[in-house]
Amino acid sequence: MGETELEKTYKRFLLSGLALSLLSAVLAGSALGAETNTNAAPAAAPSKNLIIMIGDGMGTAHVTAARYYARKFLNKDQLELDNYFVGTASTYSEQSPYTTESGAVTDSSAAGTAFATGKKTYNNAVSVSNEDIAKPHASVIEAAMKIGKSTGLVTTDTLTGATPAVFASHVRLRFNQNAIASQYVDSGVNVLLGGGKASFVTLEEKGTRTDKSIIADFEARGYQTVNDAAGLDALPANSDKVLGLFGMKTLPYVIDRRDNKTPSLSQMTQKAIDILSKNKNGFTLLVEGGEIDHAAHSNDFPAAVQEVLDFDATVKMVMDFAKKDGNTSVVVTADHETGGLTVGNTVISSTGLAYQLDINLWNQPKLSGDAMVKLLMENTTTENIRKVVAEHTGFTDLTDAEVAQIKSGLNPDLPSQLRASGYNNVIARRLGVNWATPGHTAVDVGVWAYGPIASLVKGAIDNTDIAKSGAKVIGADLDAASAELQSKYLYPMYKVTSEKTILYPARAMANALGITVKWDEATRTVTLSKGANQATISIVTKAVKINGADSALVGIVDKGKLYLPLDVYNKLTGKSMTWDTLSERLVLN
Repeated sequence: MGETELEKTYKRFLLSGLALSLLSAVLAGSALGAETNTNAAPAAAPSKNLIIMIGDGMGTAHVTAARYYARKFLNKDQLELDNYFVGTASTYSEQSPYTTESGAVTDSSAAGTAFATGKKTYNNAVSVSNEDIAKPHASVIEAAMKIGKSTGLVTTDTLTGATPAVFASHVRLRFNQNAIASQYVDSGVNVLLGGGKASFVTLEEKGTRTDKSIIADFEARGYQTVNDAAGLDALPANSDKVLGLFGMKTLPYVIDRRDNKTPSLSQMTQKAIDILSKNKNGFTLLVEGGEIDHAAHSNDFPAAVQEVLDFDATVKMVMDFAKKDGNTSVVVTADHETGGLTVGNTVISSTGLAYQLDINLWNQPKLSGDAMVKLLMENTTTENIRKVVAEHTGFTDLTDAEVAQIKSGLNPDLPSQLRASGYNNVIARRLGVNWATPGHTAVDVGVWAYGPIASLVKGAIDNTDIAKSGAKVIGADLDAASAELQSKYLYPMYKVTSEKTILYPARAMANALGITVKWDEATRTVTLSKGANQATISIVTKAVKINGADSALVGIVDKGKLYLPLDVYNKLTGKSMTWDTLSERLVLN
């Protein structure tokens, strides 16, 4: 075989005269369990640009299915992804402080935090640590900004969804999407393209915000705003800051698109690259195929396959750019597998096992399960179900059992995902595939890469190595960027009293702020001290004395933990910390 583009790129780097010292550092830092600081910036950066691509929920079976479809119907022997496979990544998260989840099965926010920041955390956390007083962890995009690079987030999901959120925001719980949107305003990210307009506008505008629309805040900071594919295409050539919101929620499934109003993932990604690549210092870009996950949660095989193919087409566009540019690293992975997809059915008969997989049928369904259910809900009679399914799938021989299964989900009181599950699983069996769950699984995911980063993510790695290797390859310092964030914010667990007073855990806050804690069993008091300042709290009355004087401050004890109001900590430290209600964080300065 001839020399690959990756080998040519790396050979040029090796001949640069910087190779020996840098290669030694890379090899030492890339080993799992190495004691070196893998976040430290290398002596020189092998790549000017970094593109991180996430197929949300995309397991190896999803990729296999898309390849089968491409071979049968698109006259392609393999996917674009197949040219760049380098290994696998583990995906586990940490024990949750909110639930009994072990963390063996990750969610998108914990997995995203890992491959964005290089740190493990709990499910639902968005780039914060797993502590009672959590600290923010900087992402590779935030670290890239510190060295003058332009940055962007592109997704078919909502922009405030977990995967884009972990790169440019910090909250204890991913569901706080209004806060994520607000944090984007001051994030410094140049290009934001995706769905999720609801988190940016008010209830009166059919959004979710009770304060105000924040689109004007973006515009005041120089962002141009667009709402459809035509607007995206019409952006002036000198555009450098863009907010594109192409739907109130997620973007429509590829299989359901009937017009050109919604930009494709490739169109959004190409526009982002066009804008970001004007920066002579380079750029870092996150690209997410977010609807793979949503289709798999609904066990919607036809929709999932089309989303993987759409993602793969974007991979080709990105790789073409990277090869032409000659100074770009690309890494592609998934946050987790969704659905427990298996490709192939087994039928047990008197003659043994028979394997069923009829790929010839895979292009017959023309709509997603969600779109089909909307049609079926208009008339739930057996006759209409058979008519609508035949019209949009070509299956004219539904059994009574299949009709009953489809009909069982047609209940407006059920979540949309559950309404579609009956139909989707009927179709799955017809196509010869199976789903094990409507949720995530704990299996490893694939890793694909191009450019100097490829050697750093080769083999069996952990998802945290994606962030560490990404930062290394562009010369960014995750630790320094995190330290800067941690000097500004803390994310505490807290309690709210019936009087709406917010209280914070005393021992955990003391540890975070350098306050000494002492317990006096005889008087049943807790004393907090820092320097010349002292607070004494009676566990009996919960009253607080500051430097020996009575105060109006009162704490509570809940499940053996003492919680105190913010004024106690401010008086002890001499700080003027404030509570950011929207983002549920302490502003330290």
